[in-house]
Amino acid sequence: MNKMNTLEQAPLTAQDRCDRCGAQAYVRAVLTNGGELMFCSHHHREFATGLKAASIAIHDQSDRITSSANER
Repeated sequence: MNKMNTLEQAPLTAQDRCDRCGAQAYVRAVLTNGGELMFCSHHHREFATGLKAASIAIHDQSDRITSSANER
């Protein structure tokens, strides 16, 4: 299994924090230079265009926000 598959399968947890504001991260962007950034849903939307251009993969789990709210 290569690194990309591992990253795509590894769910983000409550310990993963947004690199911009420190809120819980729901999006992981794997950059073309080998680094990665994590964002809350808000900051992912704000930086989506630039992230698409600079990333080889974006792992978005923001649907967990709405599914958790619906379970209440």
